[in-house]
Amino acid sequence: MPVPGIEKNLGTLLEKAVAEQGEKMLLHIDPAGMTLSYRQFNDLVNRAANVLTTEGTQQGDHVAVMLPNCQEFPVVWLALAKIGAVMVPVNKGYKAHDLEYVINDSDAKTLIIHSDFKATFQQVEDNTPGIKKVYQVGENSDDWGIELSSLINQASTEFTMTNIPADSLMNIQYTSGTTGFPKGCMLTHEYWMTLALPAAKSIMQADDIFLSVPPFYYMDPQWELIMCLFSRCSMVLADRYSPSNFMRLINKHNITVSWAIVPTWIYKQPESKYDKDHHLRLLRVGSGFPANIHQDFEKRFNVRTREGFGMTEIGGCLSVDLDDDFATGSGTVGKPSPFREVKIVDDDGNSLLQGEIGELWVKGPGMFKGYYKKPEATAEVFNGDWFRTGDLFRVDENGYYYIVGRKKDMIRRSSENISATEVEGVLTSHPSIVSAAVVSVPDVDRGEEVKAFIIPAEGKSPETIPPEEVISYCRERIAEFKVPRYIEYRASFPVTATGKIQKHSLAEDCTHSGKDCFDRLKDK
Repeated sequence: MPVPGIEKNLGTLLEKAVAEQGEKMLLHIDPAGMTLSYRQFNDLVNRAANVLTTEGTQQGDHVAVMLPNCQEFPVVWLALAKIGAVMVPVNKGYKAHDLEYVINDSDAKTLIIHSDFKATFQQVEDNTPGIKKVYQVGENSDDWGIELSSLINQASTEFTMTNIPADSLMNIQYTSGTTGFPKGCMLTHEYWMTLALPAAKSIMQADDIFLSVPPFYYMDPQWELIMCLFSRCSMVLADRYSPSNFMRLINKHNITVSWAIVPTWIYKQPESKYDKDHHLRLLRVGSGFPANIHQDFEKRFNVRTREGFGMTEIGGCLSVDLDDDFATGSGTVGKPSPFREVKIVDDDGNSLLQGEIGELWVKGPGMFKGYYKKPEATAEVFNGDWFRTGDLFRVDENGYYYIVGRKKDMIRRSSENISATEVEGVLTSHPSIVSAAVVSVPDVDRGEEVKAFIIPAEGKSPETIPPEEVISYCRERIAEFKVPRYIEYRASFPVTATGKIQKHSLAEDCTHSGKDCFDRLKDK
């Protein structure tokens, strides 16, 4: 049954927006300086669609795209949408092994790649026989593959779409891979529209200018562009995320709304004139924003900051309304979004009462259609129509939801369950700690113990913030059984494109003794 308010497909949405907004700015690429109106963008989309179809791309074909945040990326994505083909966005940080896996796992027939990443693909070219055609973008792109940009500029601006239903596959979107090789989430046209439409209606206005800073191969800039099409507003796409440059970009482009990646990194930047010199009216952040700095964050940057919760598999799920000022500092990630029904259950799938902690299950239209070629993995995360998020939640008496931690990110120490998220929040509230990751480590006596990896703030070191101080700080704020036994200092963490710490990498490289790891039970 069609979802109210969405269009037939993404191509139809774009064409209707062009008919209404025509010469209004849709997209600006920073710092390249390229600005495209709604009409100019659609013309490029149609040109790209003509090029790809002329060269053999058909409805249902899988096309891998490995590009930086340049104009070709969103243009190609919506060109594939109009063709009815499927985009496989590829992390530009992939090494040869990762690239080979995603290309082969996704059954991609075509590769569109930037010249900066040519050498990586050439290492695996012989091992990816499914790739029949390679297009290249960027400088020095005429010596290998088919140069795409010049072909787009020469093509016709007229393109006629075939019949593409809303439930047609649009993306095979690979998850971050924090637990090994990523899985390809099958996302439809309907998925992107049911994710973007509620945000467009609840928070965006036609005169807004939205700033997007993540890489376009991640899901956020993609649905944010669709959100802007629904609300008929404008979008600035930055070439990369820089905490030190974030507020400058807000000021430079008169941004009114944005999503902040790892807002604590922005908060820990030195104060500057840009903190309040802006037109920003709303900043959205993901779940896990430290409640203890929320009010000060809003005061410092003079902007309402609202949390939300979602996943690649389900899209948007929970969000805090703009007018919910009471939520600041409360830790809530809001109430269910439109098109989403949620419940909190125990290990047997039984619904829990208000205030009880259990796993969040979600259902509704437009969610992902499963993991590509992985029916067993798909079956594991569904119970009928309900998707098992693997996240632990509670709900209060007013219907607001609070994330407690990952179900498999809980540490079982003796008879006590410890939320890694909670301990990380305490650690990062220390003014001399810029980031923290808490993992479980095996323990003969207690089953598991708590280990904390920490990154000292700039100018700080293990000598200026010794482990004894960290332990004492934690003891003042959380129960003794939650205080980390092990402390290890790092200069950086392995992270995904969105700044999510890859804990499995830390755990695999984990030691519990030696000069680099402090043990509070032994090193006294």
